[in-house]
Amino acid sequence: MGACMALCSLASCASCLCGSAPCLLCGCCPSSNNSTITRLTFSLFLLMGTIVSIIMILPGMEAELQKIPGFCQGGTSIPIPGVDNLVNCDTVLGYKAVYRMCFAMTCFFFLFSVIMIRVRSSRDPRGSIQNGFWFFKFLILVGITVGAFFIPDGTFHSVWFYFGIVGSFMFILIQLILLIDFAHSWNEIWVRNAEESDGKGWYAALLVFTILFYSLSFAAMVLLYVYYTTPDDCTEHKVFISLNLIFCVGISIVSILPKVQDASPQSGLLQSSLISLYTMYVTWSAMTNNPNRECNPSLLSLISHANTTEVLPTSAPGQIQLWDAQSIVGLVIFLCCTLYASIRSSSNTQVNKLMQTEEGTFGGSGGDGEVGADGLKRAVDNEEEAVSYSYSFFHFHLCLASLYIMMTLTNWYSPDTKTHVMQSSMPAVWVKISSSWLGLGLYLWTLVAPLIFSDRDFS
Repeated sequence: MGACMALCSLASCASCLCGSAPCLLCGCCPSSNNSTITRLTFSLFLLMGTIVSIIMILPGMEAELQKIPGFCQGGTSIPIPGVDNLVNCDTVLGYKAVYRMCFAMTCFFFLFSVIMIRVRSSRDPRGSIQNGFWFFKFLILVGITVGAFFIPDGTFHSVWFYFGIVGSFMFILIQLILLIDFAHSWNEIWVRNAEESDGKGWYAALLVFTILFYSLSFAAMVLLYVYYTTPDDCTEHKVFISLNLIFCVGISIVSILPKVQDASPQSGLLQSSLISLYTMYVTWSAMTNNPNRECNPSLLSLISHANTTEVLPTSAPGQIQLWDAQSIVGLVIFLCCTLYASIRSSSNTQVNKLMQTEEGTFGGSGGDGEVGADGLKRAVDNEEEAVSYSYSFFHFHLCLASLYIMMTLTNWYSPDTKTHVMQSSMPAVWVKISSSWLGLGLYLWTLVAPLIFSDRDFS
């Protein structure tokens, strides 16, 4: 808990840089728009909560967490299916702490999501709450966090697990939408640079990255077939890989159809290749939650040819593996998407509708800054006429991100309150794989919508 309070103090100091709206900037902060600074600061809150959650799940924190009332009383040892050693319930204390920390962050962002419904401009009185009062927001988050750690065990973990499943499903879709937006912006910028410079280097770079992404996608597909299927078993995995392969080929073909290109010139193979690579990641992530160990070998066993039911050699008797490769990759993607969501200023109409944001005319990140009477730079209030993003939806996005962090840090394991066991479950597999299918459908919609609704302006 000492580490938790230390990080919270650091967050408090950081929040003091932004005490009111428009946000006061110090010399180390770049001049920017008020909307961008606000999103970055709320993202900092989420990041700090994530760091605290990671610290709580690290080995060695059990002694501190045991001091919290209601955590793993009795300290009995219980068996885990497939593992010869007994697992003391102390080893799942970190998972319980992560559930409570992420519960607090979810409640915090959901509260602001409700408060900020239908805010149209920063002149709304609630705009001042959104862009200022950071110290009081920090106190609210700390208060909810402290209260969450005194929630009795009961059925809390089992019920909150299903909230995490649903929220993570929605956040994976948001990640894909952000990825679509990033790919569109990337393609648009490089094509514009190529046209303005009248050089072929930009086109060559686009081609190189497109080939790279497709190559990585194909390699991932082959590896999934080799290591996550068997000749006589793992039928679900074979279906998942085959279907997503067909879907990725399909969206690639659709993206370069002449009619689609005429209606949506910014579409291309770069976006499709990046979406295909992300789809293969989600497919792999889904299969790593299969409780059937024959179809779900650990990364360690693939590298060292160890028995798939062994725990890590470095683990002490009774410990379970807290991290795996897909969790680390998931955290990296989460951090990138959260940062991008905080600074994005897109001109893609379809994606802006999906993300509840306006075009880049209001919410860009390139303000010049205003110098006040005290000589300090202040952020430009660029939302006096209209907000550049939906305040409510942004907080809802961070609310879902908190649930996604909870599921990622606990490896999507399903908690058993009676036995204190955290284990893989098929619901997590189906949630992830269905989110990949729905995500591919959303990307397909961004391609064909201008074709279907030809009377609307999608430029």
